[in-house]
Amino acid sequence: MTRDEVLVVALSLPETESAPHFERTAVKVAKGKIFATLAPDGSSFNVKLTPDQQPVYVESAPEIFSPIPNAWGRQGWTTVSLVAADRDAVLAALTAAWRNAAPKKLLALHTKPD
Repeated sequence: MTRDEVLVVALSLPETESAPHFERTAVKVAKGKIFATLAPDGSSFNVKLTPDQQPVYVESAPEIFSPIPNAWGRQGWTTVSLVAADRDAVLAALTAAWRNAAPKKLLALHTKPD
């Protein structure tokens, strides 16, 4: 996938918007909570996973997912390589990150009951 395709997928999630964030493009959900940032060179993007979610993604597809190598990474922020990622992996990561950042009221509106 390309950077622009990732942005389209991210912006298809409820109540999202994009904005500059230092040298990257941030994708935010309601009230400005960042859940993803896209690298300017189009090679990757970062998502806000939880520390519990991160190893599941990394272990299942280490060619796609890797922890950011700093304190942000220890908090769950994860890099997604666009060279290796397919649409399903991108959508899964963005959806998880969106859910992690979305306010509870918004999340309730977009969660299917069991």
